Amino acid sequence: MYQIRCLFFDLPSLFPEFEWTRILASIRALMKPENGISRAGPRQLRVNEPGCETGGVEHPWRALTIGNNTACQGGMKMRDVRRTVPERRRMTQTLPDAATVDLFIIGGGINGTGIARDAQGRGLSVALAEMNDLASATSSASTKLFHGGLRYLEFFEVGLVRKALIERETLLSAMPHISWPMRFVLPYSPDMRFEGETPTSRLLNLFMPWMKGRRPAWLIRFGLFLYDNLGGRKYLPGTRTLNLRTAPEGGPIQERFAKAFEYSDCWVEDARLVVLNARDAEQRGARIMTRTKVVSAHREEGRWHVTVERDGAQEVIVARALVNAGGPWVEEVIRNAIRINSSEGVRLVRGSHIVTKRLYDHDKAYFFQGEDGRIIFAIPYETDFTLIGTTDKDHGGDPSRPAVCTQEEADYLRAFASNYFRKPVTREDVVWTYSGVRPLYDDGAKSATAATRDYVLSLDAGPATDGGVGSEPPLLNVFGGKITTYRKLAEQGFARLRPFFPQAGGDWTAGVALPGGDFPVDGVARLTEKLTVAHPWLDDYWAGRLIRAYGTEAMTVLGNAGSAADLGQGFGGTLTEREVRWLMDREYARTAEDVVWRRSKLGLRMSADEIALLDQWMTAQTGAENF
Repeated sequence: MYQIRCLFFDLPSLFPEFEWTRILASIRALMKPENGISRAGPRQLRVNEPGCETGGVEHPWRALTIGNNTACQGGMKMRDVRRTVPERRRMTQTLPDAATVDLFIIGGGINGTGIARDAQGRGLSVALAEMNDLASATSSASTKLFHGGLRYLEFFEVGLVRKALIERETLLSAMPHISWPMRFVLPYSPDMRFEGETPTSRLLNLFMPWMKGRRPAWLIRFGLFLYDNLGGRKYLPGTRTLNLRTAPEGGPIQERFAKAFEYSDCWVEDARLVVLNARDAEQRGARIMTRTKVVSAHREEGRWHVTVERDGAQEVIVARALVNAGGPWVEEVIRNAIRINSSEGVRLVRGSHIVTKRLYDHDKAYFFQGEDGRIIFAIPYETDFTLIGTTDKDHGGDPSRPAVCTQEEADYLRAFASNYFRKPVTREDVVWTYSGVRPLYDDGAKSATAATRDYVLSLDAGPATDGGVGSEPPLLNVFGGKITTYRKLAEQGFARLRPFFPQAGGDWTAGVALPGGDFPVDGVARLTEKLTVAHPWLDDYWAGRLIRAYGTEAMTVLGNAGSAADLGQGFGGTLTEREVRWLMDREYARTAEDVVWRRSKLGLRMSADEIALLDQWMTAQTGAENF
């Protein structure tokens, strides 16, 4: 807090051209309730963030035997207990009906798998059920950024931004194979405007009414100053100003843009992040069940009785606590599976993206601001492509309705980007589109863009007992959230459940590597070189792809292969039988879609016939295992 206070005390010296006494007096007047802006920001949110510390209770050692593997549950060093598909199936079949676990989690997105990893590492027993593939909805359809949310500063969401900025580098150090620093170039135009009324635009209209809703350059630079300093930086460089007339970053941009700001954020492979959290949880002893639907859940004799269905067979699992991390389905789970009354709900907001042929040669992203106040990114993607997005459209109340990038949205994104690029983005440039539904907490905001991106954790445990805990087995509902804050959400979610599990260990996930991420943030080049020395028949793209997918486990994926032929059948796009078997045995993949659109994006490089052949091969392998 000392650092933050110093930043504000230094503002007069940093921006001497402003009359700070008058400005601060005006802000105080405007913050009065009758003027409509509260000190807490544009709206009051019930975001539950307990202030108590966990106390760092040591992990209890608990032996868990699975087949021939013995592991210790908790955050301590343990043997590798990765299970193949047959091993997981045998484990499922040998568990008795009404098997009891400490925590049952509904939902295999980033929030569900993050909570599973966190809780299992504290020494609890955990089961997770996902009705489809892991990351099959929102968590594989993001803009794929670990970022603080620069535009959220306009809504005075300073706490959310600061929390995300601090977390950004914590995550980067734990997964340098699937996340890496990226520089963003923000071209400036005097015609850039706010989208509708934000708290910042209302303040600016009070002080500078002649701006008529436009964003001045000094305000953007001030926002970037806060963005650089609110969370601290270890790996990421700060903001600088570019002359687009001379800098190479100005090459693809129209000549009317003379100036830009360049700042830092991080890229992340979102779907792989989910899978790696699930794998880590399972290695520590969790039971991960994909393609398993929760049919119902009810309280009985101080426990949750959860009925799940897979392949037409049902099973009842008894749990001491239940977590609803259903993402877009969180409200549906409350009403139809758990069947309790609740006034809380989600606002489904669709974010659409287009992927084009590569539009420029350098490795930096662009942050474009529209004259309508909206913003989009143009990001280098999968080596040979550019990702452009996103939109914010209300999706309606049915989470099962497929999220599809409409032609209207695709045309909007093309036109938006074409307002900046020298060469217009045409329909022929678009090679793929995707869309995801964000399950935002319904805070009553007027527009989809203004709806909060922060998460809300709602605990239902009945009236408190003499011991201070609830009188019924707890239910934790998870609303909203950002991929950047998933780990903190898991910690704070367990803080709400801690009174029911006083023996559990303390927070432990910060900086602990995910599978394959046990190497330095700047170690990708060295790791790639090591892989190519061991397997000289790999080309640069193939080696780089394997390191970015599997990190230090890339060596294990290839094993002792002396040539590409040793990896078995080739499916196209450098995908081989050896890698697909790894994905099926270790990463829960069952279909070609799981492999080419979630575990990777090789669908951009493979033909429809190649993908169909892969799907047939995987179906045959699954049938043989079942037999």
